[in-house]
Amino acid sequence: MVLALLLARGGVKVTVMEKHADFLRDFRGDTVHASTLRLLDELGLGPQFAQLPHRRLIETMHMQMQGQPVDLDLSRLPGAHQHIALVPQWDFLELLATAAAAEPSFRLMRSTEVTGVVREGDRVVGVTYRESSGETKQMRAALTVACDGRGSTVRSAVGLKTRTFGAPMDIWWFRLPRHADDPSGLAGTFESGHGIILIDRGDYYQVASIIPKGTDAEMRAEGIESLHRVVVGLVPWLADRVDTLTSFDDVKLLDVQLNRLRRWYSDGVLCIGDAAHAMSPVGGVGINLAVADAVAAARILAGPLRAGRVSGRELARVQVRRWIPTAIVQGLQRMIHKQIISGVVTGRDAGLPRGAQVAIGSPALRRLVAYVVAIGPLSEHTPKFARRSAS
Repeated sequence: MVLALLLARGGVKVTVMEKHADFLRDFRGDTVHASTLRLLDELGLGPQFAQLPHRRLIETMHMQMQGQPVDLDLSRLPGAHQHIALVPQWDFLELLATAAAAEPSFRLMRSTEVTGVVREGDRVVGVTYRESSGETKQMRAALTVACDGRGSTVRSAVGLKTRTFGAPMDIWWFRLPRHADDPSGLAGTFESGHGIILIDRGDYYQVASIIPKGTDAEMRAEGIESLHRVVVGLVPWLADRVDTLTSFDDVKLLDVQLNRLRRWYSDGVLCIGDAAHAMSPVGGVGINLAVADAVAAARILAGPLRAGRVSGRELARVQVRRWIPTAIVQGLQRMIHKQIISGVVTGRDAGLPRGAQVAIGSPALRRLVAYVVAIGPLSEHTPKFARRSAS
């Protein structure tokens, strides 16, 4: 949606194909970080975003990790936004879609499922898609951009290969009621064998429970009461509401993946976001890296697209620009997986590694970590052709 909005404002004819009839489904990645908030200001959409129902993570995020407090200091971030916003992703997508719809060169096709690609020789020249009626059609394009996630249909059809780094954990997602006098913002507790993260969503907590990789079926077989015991053991004040979680039907599994494509493009096609690099939920940075991919792609490709053809060299420029921040963040995530998460999920009570203890004790390092999470390396700015004044 971000890429489509920017390209449409740059005079490029662009079509977004969305499999579902609307955006109302269960997203878990609902964090909008400072870099994306800045982008919305540059797009002139800051006031509209402020009207969406959302919560703010202001100044600090509090964690308890193997008995030690860990705070992420957001108060020194540069710019106008010293916070991270939690907003329902369907509202965020509708905001972007509405803004893009004001551009004559933009089209959104809902209930439209991409099923494959169209080729002329070795070049991808469009996609095949299925409408809600079941009818299959083709659409040709100068460039096809795969924004369809880590299970990307387009990426599979082209045959691009990922480099996989593995992950020690999976995540159970579920909801618990939140009371008005409960802690706000984001909080987490990590102790030997278990980890819980609470995300304040107003009248409920979105809860992430960390489990060892590949143990979903085994742990579900122990019954929902075993999850109740874990939650109450880590967060005792949730005891008065944990029984609202009545069965594992209310618990969704996130199969955590960490990978990236060796090459993000082929002739006539480009992958961005999770289609190019699946991120760990550590830091909650996936959406914002994807948005940055979109901004870089729009800046580099709008001119060639207006001219009607994009070369492999120009697609390579997008990967070169976005590979470094992706590799840096994934490297940090891999280190956290190895040094911290692995010990948590296996129950090895070895305490925090020395490096983590140093980072926790250093205000400067805490601010650096906050910058990497909330803004990121090589952050992107809206190209001039897409900027608007706030209305």
